Amino acid sequence: QGQLKIASAVMAARCRLSARFHHVHGTNVRLDASRTRATRVESFANGLCFSQEPLAPGQIFLVEIEEKELGWCGHLRVGLTAHDPQSLEVVPEYSLPDLVNMGDTWVFAITRSHNRVVVDGEEARARGPPWEPFLLIERVRIPRDTLVGRSRPGRYSHILDDLYKMNVLPATARRSRIGVLYAPQPDGTADMHIVINGEDMGPSARGLPTTRPLYAVVDVFASTKSVRVIPVDYGFPSLQTLCRLVIQKHIVHRLAIEGLDLPPLLKNFCQHE
Repeated sequence: QGQLKIASAVMAARCRLSARFHHVHGTNVRLDASRTRATRVESFANGLCFSQEPLAPGQIFLVEIEEKELGWCGHLRVGLTAHDPQSLEVVPEYSLPDLVNMGDTWVFAITRSHNRVVVDGEEARARGPPWEPFLLIERVRIPRDTLVGRSRPGRYSHILDDLYKMNVLPATARRSRIGVLYAPQPDGTADMHIVINGEDMGPSARGLPTTRPLYAVVDVFASTKSVRVIPVDYGFPSLQTLCRLVIQKHIVHRLAIEGLDLPPLLKNFCQHE
């Protein structure tokens, strides 16, 4: 258990440091000062972004969709690449097909009918209740609370929150959270997994090399205009988070939290975070 806590602390520190975009990006992308928000300022292409650092095994790179743009067809694209962004002479216009055609890159458009590689004899994935505190992918254990999108507080926000948790809304709805990670396999390769609002979509690609650094790819494409990197704190959920999970499970409307006899800071955390 001591080794598990140390590993979780190391992963948490790494995630906080790398939870931002690389300074190399597509020509239509503008990053904010913290490099945690990427906005495509014109057109529908040249929106390619990368993680600041290569990912560690089991480390998720998570983004939230902040703004949408009407008038374009196509959605956010995410994946992994073994190409160091710093080594690119020119950032490709598109992740699909341009970056993928360079080889050693695995990128998919995010849709509800998501791509998944199934091997013979593989059974369907068992989905736990959305309030379970952890998402388990292979040997990777990720606090689920951070992975799930939430609506802005409002009259019908409790309904939207349930739709996010159950993944009923479109995968690329505003406020949805999309993540990508790779899980090492016994043969020395890795499987790439895409996570949508706390749900593992299964292996999207298999046989990824683990001997080369793998960077996250986020293509702010077409109808997606702006995304924000969400830091994921690995380890055990905080008491504050556990309280929120219990409270949200037993109320029908987020505005009802205001009438509960709770400390003001906890109320604010339950209503707005």
